[in-house]
Amino acid sequence: MKELISKIIGVTLTLLLVSGYAWAGKSSVGFIYVGPVGDGGWTHAHDLGRKALEEAGHKTYFVESVPEGASEGQILKMARKSDIVFTTSFGFMDPTLKVAKKFPDKVFLHCSGFKQSKNMGNYFGRMYQAKYLAAMIAGGMSKKGRIGIVGSQPIPEIIRHINSITLGAQEVNPNIKVEVIWINSWFDPAKESDAAQALIDNGADVIVTMADSPATVQTSKKNGVYAIGNDTDMAIY
Repeated sequence: MKELISKIIGVTLTLLLVSGYAWAGKSSVGFIYVGPVGDGGWTHAHDLGRKALEEAGHKTYFVESVPEGASEGQILKMARKSDIVFTTSFGFMDPTLKVAKKFPDKVFLHCSGFKQSKNMGNYFGRMYQAKYLAAMIAGGMSKKGRIGIVGSQPIPEIIRHINSITLGAQEVNPNIKVEVIWINSWFDPAKESDAAQALIDNGADVIVTMADSPATVQTSKKNGVYAIGNDTDMAIY
């Protein structure tokens, strides 16, 4: 995972250079994180990429646990000291666009959004494809024909992933049932664990998480049911 993230960010920086952006020496890169770097999932994966940039000689900065509704100030501060700014959550989209207009000589890269400008782009992987394949396995392993999903935030990408999971599971078991419990948070281990437990109590014997911590995997393990993690390899938990 670390090597993959490093390559993706490295290619991104190369494309920026050939597109006309240039800096004296190594570029400085800032990251705005929605969760803590130790979440074990989404933010942890991004931070592996940041560390790879450090190893490649780039100066990096980061700020963690930034609320989506109060991110503009943090993005503004980061833009003042960074050549490139990565904003790593869907809710950072509009604030990133607003700040990008104030810094036309800087580059802004927003994860999972769809709004762009001359100096602001988007990036995201086709994660729904992996979700589909994982769900095919889940559908085949479920003995009760019931899969539970811990939903994070009801935004387009998460709904797309839930649809992929449902379709993938139905590929091997057309009668399988899928239940979703929303926690309306990206990172809240207590809510994630409670939601996973409720899904298990409702009869699910395979649990999938859309949230950022390994709490769902840990709760599933305690109950002796299978779990599918999110964003990083959570098998270690």
